Amino acid sequence: MRARQAKFSKRKRSLVKKAKELAILCDVDLALILFSPTEKPVALVGQDKELSTVLERLSSLSVGQREERRAYTNRLVEKMFSKSDSEADPGSFLTDRSEVLKLREEQLNELNGKLEAKTKILRVWKNPLLVEDPEQLKLMEDHLIASLNKISIKDGELSEENENGSNGANGN
Repeated sequence: MRARQAKFSKRKRSLVKKAKELAILCDVDLALILFSPTEKPVALVGQDKELSTVLERLSSLSVGQREERRAYTNRLVEKMFSKSDSEADPGSFLTDRSEVLKLREEQLNELNGKLEAKTKILRVWKNPLLVEDPEQLKLMEDHLIASLNKISIKDGELSEENENGSNGANGN
C-alpha cells in the first residue's frame, strides 16, 4: 500500500502541474478530482476558481451537450487503446474534432436564425403602427388577448390569496 501511495503522490504532482499549466496557458476552467489509494479525495480547480463555480458551469450544459462531449471523449479513449503501441494518431482526432465543429456550426447557425426571428418580432412590437400585414396584426392581437387573460387570472389568484390572508389574520 505504501508503494502505491508513493507512486500516486509522484504522479499526482506531475498531473497537477500539467493541469495548472493547461488552465493558465489555455485559459480554461478546470476541475480535477482524484481519490488516493487511501480513498482520500484531492480536488484542484484552475485559475483561482471555486469548485462549485466549475461544477455549476458543467451542470448548466444540456443533457445532450454533456452526452455529446462524453461520446467524443469515449471515442478518443477507444482510439487510444485500440492502437497496439498505445499511441494515438493525432490526425484521427482532427477528423473527430472537425465533425464536432461542423455540428457546433450548424447549431450556431440555427440559433442565429432564431435570434434574427426574435429580433424581428421585437422590432415589430416596439412600433406596431408600422405593421401593414393584417395577419401579423391579428397574431399580435391574439397574443395580447392571451397575455391579458393570464394577467387577469393571476390578479384574481393574488386577490383571493390576499383576502384569505387578511381573513385568517382577523380570525374569521
